[in-house]
Amino acid sequence: MLETRDLTIEFGGHVAVNGVSCAFQPGTLTAIVGPNGAGKTTYFNLISGQLKATRGQVWLGGCDLTGWSASARTQAGLGRAFQLTNLFPTLTVLENVRLAVQARTPGAHRRGLNGWSIWSDHGSLMTRALAVLDAVAMQDQAQQVAASLSHGDQRKLEVALLMALDPQVYLFDEPTAGMSADEAPVILDLIRRLKAEGRHTLLLVEHKMDVVRELADRIVVLHNGRLVADGLPNEVMASAVVREAYLGSTAPEGTS
Repeated sequence: MLETRDLTIEFGGHVAVNGVSCAFQPGTLTAIVGPNGAGKTTYFNLISGQLKATRGQVWLGGCDLTGWSASARTQAGLGRAFQLTNLFPTLTVLENVRLAVQARTPGAHRRGLNGWSIWSDHGSLMTRALAVLDAVAMQDQAQQVAASLSHGDQRKLEVALLMALDPQVYLFDEPTAGMSADEAPVILDLIRRLKAEGRHTLLLVEHKMDVVRELADRIVVLHNGRLVADGLPNEVMASAVVREAYLGSTAPEGTS
């Protein structure tokens, strides 16, 4: 489904991601781990089109997306959630999801300059938006302005926007960062449900190793921009190279 080939980016002589070749299959969740500065978020930025690669390619479903913009990659089926929420803060929860549903609807952008007018003619789009809010348990907050939501609810809304886009690939960059112990399980449950559907490819950057052990079918480890390990979670976490690069050479096997 998703593949990177020799993906590389240099910033003024510093190689942040160095020749990473990796393929990701539908129905799987792959955790991308590594120490701070390993290149994990930069790798996501290259895949989703926020950054332009120095060399290498990004393929999705047999199509080379390398020269495509971030918005074109979204239309092709790449969905990205950021470390910081990426919402329309002055719009309501429902309006945020509406726009995401509209963006994913073929031809919606060609139905005149007034994008909001299509809602009176196409109730199925509103039905889809409300169904997404139901899936993330935010129906009661539909009319609340996004900026007024708690951090945890903003992260839920961002996942809702991704679900509204119905991407083939979900890229989650530390989805529980900054969330309380009460808020984080809600996001993780949404990710579990997406994985259980079996039709999506999910990539997850996460520092919490208990989350990685529970959710991941596979772990890819980056260190200094290079791919240094790739395999089943138990095998990767037990490897000497991972304990040296990520856990620390003296860390007990079960620590995070």
